Amino acid sequence: MAHAANSDAELARLAVELGTALRRKRAKLAVAESCTGGWVAKCVTDVAGSSQWFDRGFVVYTNRAKQDLLGVSPQALLQFGAVSAQAAKEMAEGALIRSNADLALGITGIAGPDGGSPDKPVGTIWFGWAVRGQPAETRQMRFDGDRDAVRRAAVAAALTRMIELIETP
Repeated sequence: MAHAANSDAELARLAVELGTALRRKRAKLAVAESCTGGWVAKCVTDVAGSSQWFDRGFVVYTNRAKQDLLGVSPQALLQFGAVSAQAAKEMAEGALIRSNADLALGITGIAGPDGGSPDKPVGTIWFGWAVRGQPAETRQMRFDGDRDAVRRAAVAAALTRMIELIETP
């Protein structure tokens, strides 16, 4: 399990780094967030000038919102659940399709304190990243701590991987 010790300053640093990388590549970002409730979008829009590289964000907390706003398939939600690789992938792909972005993030998970199960305990987060013209990727991570710590760690992980994706040739 990863430890969630990500300060506001660290999240701000990651957002600035992401913005710099996106600006350098002349690329735009979209985000689709469930368990983080718009926190990734808040971090990136805290950066002055982010309108040059941040296109839009979707906060899709319910299954219905995931379907209506992003086109996540009801079958995927029924078969795999909202906290799954399939849901995160479809969220990222849906955000990319429904935006002018070049890169999109999907993030869904169980921040707690309730809602966990033996196969998906509290702290389980699924990420999906979609880059135009490339297959989407997913990753599951688990974070320790209370609701705030889990969400904060998920935001940091999402920003970090987006930086890596942008900076990879």
